[in-house]
Amino acid sequence: MENKKSDEEILIKLANYRMPFGRFADRRLLEIPEEYLIWFKNKGFPEGELGKFMSMMLEIKTNGLEHLLVPLIAKAPLRKR
Repeated sequence: MENKKSDEEILIKLANYRMPFGRFADRRLLEIPEEYLIWFKNKGFPEGELGKFMSMMLEIKTNGLEHLLVPLIAKAPLRKR
């Protein structure tokens, strides 16, 4: 049996996933402007989980569905830099 994450687990992780580098480092992908995600799409999303989540977030923002992720944001304090 494969160990696949449920859709709910993936959406929770997406809602809380933070950009690891660049201008928007340590900000949730949900907080990153759509224009920045479009720029990344045109340049090429990074490989792996980050690229997958950036692509998903762009699709969510393009369709105006960000509000659906807000309740999934963990109420944990921001990480210290």
